[in-house]
Amino acid sequence: MTQAQPPAGKSPPGHYLLGCDIGGTFTDFVLLDVARGRFAVHKTLTTPHDPSQAVEQGVADLLARFPGFLAHTDFVIHGTTLVINAIIERKGAALALVTTAGFRDVLEMRREIRYDIYDIGARYPEPLVPREWRRELPERVYSDGRVATPLDEAAAASLLDELAAAGIESLAVSFLHAYANPANEQALARVAARRQPGLSLSLSSQVLPEIKEFERTSTTAVNAYVKPITERYLARLQERLARLGLRRRLFLMLSGGGVTALETARQFPVRLIESGPVGGVLAAAHLGRQAGLGNLVVFDLGGTTAKTCLVQDGQMPIATEYEIDRVHRFKKGSGIPVGVPTVDLIEVGAGGGSIAGIDRMGLLQVGPQSAGADPGPICYARGGTAPTVTDADLVLGYLDADYFLGGGMRLDRAAAEAGIARVVGGPLGLSPLQAAWGIHEVVNENMAAAVRMFIAEKGGDLSQATLVASGGAGPVHADGFARKLGIPRLLVPRGAGVFSALGFLVAPVSFEVSRTRVTSLAQLEPAVLRALYNELEREAGAVVAEALPEAPLSYVRAADLCYAGQGHTLRVTFAEEAPTPAVEALGTRFEQEYRARYGYAYEDLDVQLINLRVTAVARSDLPPVALPFDAPAGNAAAALKGERPAYDPLRAERVPHRVYAMERLGPGATLHGPAIVEDAMSTLVVGARAQARVDARGWMLVDLDGS
Repeated sequence: MTQAQPPAGKSPPGHYLLGCDIGGTFTDFVLLDVARGRFAVHKTLTTPHDPSQAVEQGVADLLARFPGFLAHTDFVIHGTTLVINAIIERKGAALALVTTAGFRDVLEMRREIRYDIYDIGARYPEPLVPREWRRELPERVYSDGRVATPLDEAAAASLLDELAAAGIESLAVSFLHAYANPANEQALARVAARRQPGLSLSLSSQVLPEIKEFERTSTTAVNAYVKPITERYLARLQERLARLGLRRRLFLMLSGGGVTALETARQFPVRLIESGPVGGVLAAAHLGRQAGLGNLVVFDLGGTTAKTCLVQDGQMPIATEYEIDRVHRFKKGSGIPVGVPTVDLIEVGAGGGSIAGIDRMGLLQVGPQSAGADPGPICYARGGTAPTVTDADLVLGYLDADYFLGGGMRLDRAAAEAGIARVVGGPLGLSPLQAAWGIHEVVNENMAAAVRMFIAEKGGDLSQATLVASGGAGPVHADGFARKLGIPRLLVPRGAGVFSALGFLVAPVSFEVSRTRVTSLAQLEPAVLRALYNELEREAGAVVAEALPEAPLSYVRAADLCYAGQGHTLRVTFAEEAPTPAVEALGTRFEQEYRARYGYAYEDLDVQLINLRVTAVARSDLPPVALPFDAPAGNAAAALKGERPAYDPLRAERVPHRVYAMERLGPGATLHGPAIVEDAMSTLVVGARAQARVDARGWMLVDLDGS
């Protein structure tokens, strides 16, 4: 399950970086030799019962190819779906929540707003904390930070003893207005350290010190829910890697695009909630800047989910309001809010492992349920009985049964065809080929429908965009997906099948902190603004220094602002090299952002500051990672492997497709569809009307209209 382009030499002097991304079906690895600018990739099946086992197996496989590399690895960067999966599957810790007296039901009351005003029976996700474990304590802090009632420490001690005796292993603490003054939450932490030191604790004043009671409490509850299992997982992972020979640091990928040390990840696991998908967006933004492309639609289709993000002007979009576990995937407000920096993307339950079947209306349905890695699609021959998207792609001829994962896993085409005929073809009166195309087409339309709405909200122009296709299944579906959205061209990089793990290697060590300060800009003193930013810089810098103690730091300053009376804010960001922004600059940037978003601005309304934010970024002494792709010298004829029949939607039948080896296509090579381009980790389908060429960097650029 490996690919060529290895780091040169079996005895690795110099230094290496290792990216590792755990997905729902496969765990991906990218080993980069920084000095030589070469990389190797690897995939192994994910082990859902203990994801660290797949990491250990994959690293052991790489060590068999490159003995001793781990001892020369500067750091391992790891992204995982552990946190998000634990929440969706409700497999977190035994959790309790402690609030100010009178506020125990904030998780259930939410914001008292229906996400669908016409649905009187609207459903919401079950709160992570059952009501019997939501408790109150006497204490009170005013919104200006004054302590009205100090914490009753005797009552706190009694409650902690009761919770521990009942088997509670993690406690979320969210007192009213703790963002303004954390004194009472800190008092509870001191009592817990004395009475129940084994209890895992998450304080809202540390997890999310921002205004908005529901969002702050929800984010703190999510953090507490996954904190014990994350700590246990990271301990196992660290132990396994140390046993294999890792002597240096293990970093975790953050949802906001940076990486952080193990200690910070243990304390704030909610920051890892989208740690896997962010890697592909980082890599795409990096490549887009190199290629001088404008708008990019990043499309990552893996085994379980499809992720899409809009990158404009080379900048990865970051959201500070994010929802998980939505009851309705297209309806904002129907999920669990988390208020941490997260790459702004849409995630759909569609992937190679998505299960196809017939719904109650007798219609074809694909996903969101997935066969995952165990048992996986029927064609994996691991006990799966439900037909999946991968089975359909194999029956259509897009995948080579003998070259899946570079020949590391043989697929059973006959079993896939029989399964599709039994579950889909027979009930619908379709041939196996027609049923397979229906599965392929439905999953493309499911993704396109979600992305149309997502892009409309962001204001992107798809007719001028380029689709960056990645993930094991992304390049297979990119042609049909892009045509549905009206996107004219595709970019498929080398290493597309492990693109997220590759993106981890360009992520900076960074951390964002925030603080609420509600005030009118007209009344904000410049000295107060400087003092607030300086305090945040010290706090963020301390976290980053924990990961890279000797590295110099730079800071990105931002603010959340709105017009007085509005309930939603806009985030404005200042360049890393900019000094602390002046008060007037905050107002000017806000009006620019507001006008760009909504087409107008209000000159007669006061601008209000809500939150200040600072991101500390470490400038490593390692040379910048350039995501090397060594494209060989070779034209299309030299890369031709042969032909095989595959489905052509224009003719509604299988037709001969020329098959090319990606690793033998050199710069300037041009090929016309219908064609298939294979590498060990992914397969690109070039439609009958399309033309593909290899640019100077070795990337595949596909014009869908053949021009």
